[in-house]
Amino acid sequence: MNLNKINRNTYYIDNPTNIGVYAYKNKNCLLVDTGINNGQARKIDNVLAEGGLHPKYIINTHNHMDHCGGNMYFKTQYPGCEIYTSNKERLYIENPELRDMVLFSSCPIRDLDTTNKTFSVDFVLDYGISKIGDEKFDIISLVGHSIDQIGVITPDRVCFLGDSVFSEDTIKKYSLPYLFNIEKSVETLKKLKEVDADYFVISHIDRVLNKDELDALIEKNISNIEDNIEIILELLEQPHTREGLLQNLVILNDLPLNFTQYYIYFSSVSAFLSYLRDKKLIDYSIENGEIYFYRKAV
Repeated sequence: MNLNKINRNTYYIDNPTNIGVYAYKNKNCLLVDTGINNGQARKIDNVLAEGGLHPKYIINTHNHMDHCGGNMYFKTQYPGCEIYTSNKERLYIENPELRDMVLFSSCPIRDLDTTNKTFSVDFVLDYGISKIGDEKFDIISLVGHSIDQIGVITPDRVCFLGDSVFSEDTIKKYSLPYLFNIEKSVETLKKLKEVDADYFVISHIDRVLNKDELDALIEKNISNIEDNIEIILELLEQPHTREGLLQNLVILNDLPLNFTQYYIYFSSVSAFLSYLRDKKLIDYSIENGEIYFYRKAV
């Protein structure tokens, strides 16, 4: 884990979830995301300390634990540290049990109860230019992977993109991506081609991307979504329940599976079904107490 310079005062710390760092002249710094837990946060803090940096501000791109799980560590270690995120992400960060409720559609089963931590958010960010400390950051909407994910463009033309774009390795391992809203995900990917920045950092990759590399990766992400739509429509030539559809996708794509991952995939399947229903490409029937989805005749 190292503090890697990108451009001028903007850095990133290589981590299972990459951490953005913007260094102010007074050695305070702004973090983009905080890792999954206190252990990761402590390692991040050690790297910052080696660079003489003092965490003062945190922007969470979205509410998933690998992006905000270190918040409490920094709030405890650095009293006065301020946490920022978007309006809807704030709801989930401050009430983390909602994530598991969404996955399980009710009070979550204990095997999905991923955290008992309580987080607080100090300020809600609007899209556009926001002044934090004595510097201005451009906050962009990245809705799709989560309900109100945001990206951050620093004064050094470095753009931190959270989980709006997946690396090739991630797509190969998890070809059925976790997406909250399919249509918004595709819209976000297409809009990212117009972002005015020079360097791009996504959360789960081992390098910084230039514009051409980002554009190529965006196309791979869009193609992967389109491939999933095509596969699902082909499967729905025969009626399937949601569970049956997921079973086929797991087997066809040899997806890695555990209890939690099953419900993450299940949520993604729901997102694809919602999209296809909105596009009037599928319909449903109720038989013997089960809902079956099927492709509509053209």
